[in-house]
Amino acid sequence: MPTYAYQAINEQGQTLKGIIEAESADAAADILNGRGVLPSRIQERSRGKKQRTLPVLDRWLRHIPTADLILFTKQFSTLFKAGVPMMSILDILAAQTEHPRLADVITTMRQAIKEGAPLYDAFRQHPGVFTPLYCAMIHAGEVSGSLPRVMERLKYILEHEQKVRSDIRSAMFYPTFVLGLLVVAFVILLGFVLPKFAAILTRSGVDLPLPTQIAMGIYQFMTTYGVFILTGLLAVLAGTIVYLRTDQGRYIKDRLLIRAPIVGPVLVKSAMSRFSSIFSILQSSGIGILDAMTILSGTIGNAAIAREFDRLRELLEEGRGIAAPLRKARYFTPMVVNMVAVGEESGNLDEMLEEVASHYDEELEYAIRKMTNAIGPILIISLAVMVGFFAVAIFLPIADLTKMYH
Repeated sequence: MPTYAYQAINEQGQTLKGIIEAESADAAADILNGRGVLPSRIQERSRGKKQRTLPVLDRWLRHIPTADLILFTKQFSTLFKAGVPMMSILDILAAQTEHPRLADVITTMRQAIKEGAPLYDAFRQHPGVFTPLYCAMIHAGEVSGSLPRVMERLKYILEHEQKVRSDIRSAMFYPTFVLGLLVVAFVILLGFVLPKFAAILTRSGVDLPLPTQIAMGIYQFMTTYGVFILTGLLAVLAGTIVYLRTDQGRYIKDRLLIRAPIVGPVLVKSAMSRFSSIFSILQSSGIGILDAMTILSGTIGNAAIAREFDRLRELLEEGRGIAAPLRKARYFTPMVVNMVAVGEESGNLDEMLEEVASHYDEELEYAIRKMTNAIGPILIISLAVMVGFFAVAIFLPIADLTKMYH
């Protein structure tokens, strides 16, 4: 169905902009009139460009950045607390958002609510934009009448998650950069520099020292079998990617990463921080423990830990409290278990979880710095060893050649 970009004026005289799907421009105008707004401009969006977009690029373009979602949540909360009617809120947000897909989503949500759908259902119809956690929080706020407070908590979760991801990306930038230099240096020295020196030295009758012979052996091996090695690596990589997209593949990958010596502690602390902060907010928002376990299983971001939530939910269905099953679960630290037990006994579970989340936020920052401090020197030493080996392989025969002519 064609899509149209429109500009319209609502009953309050505000100018609205957005995207709408309709059979024709006239049909789009009728839909807008039915929504109580007066269209001033309707223009069909070009479909040629969309058809030429590559699938991967299209997914990237359709992705809504977390920053846009945070801004949407802030604005929604502010307008709702100010007493603005829901339909007007969505009109304003659709006009103000700079992301075209988010504008489409808001427009579709407005239409669903106009047709009688609850707010929760309007959000739930867009799982690619709003996570199960987001939708569950909206549902809890709608039922309990505390939607503004829930939206504030959602904003906190989104900002917290964005900060954690940003910290991890920043910490990994330097090691990734050094690793890239390592690969580039290896390719240049082995593929371009060393063969030319070796050819010159061989014509000069100089016996190549052992480091140079080893390097030339690696070069000849890569030259002879490089195509087969590259083909095999690409096949293994493709198969690995396909396998990691399966449930079992994700589980094995996450389980191995958790057990890794340097990365593992960071992932565990990140999961404990996420578990504590989200569980605390779900508890204080009136969401039951069983529903919270289901939400956490889908939002924890680690398949191995998600399976533990599935096991916890089964034990909770048998009527047990959460602290006892948590003691039997893997990956949960003693601090989390003990604080949950104290909170469960005192009736202040959400407060205890907030304390745990705050603690693990600090622990996570320390673990990220520790990981960076550990990985950086290892890569730098590796780079120095490799460059040193090739330096010896190149300059030793040059020294022998200099001695011959003296």
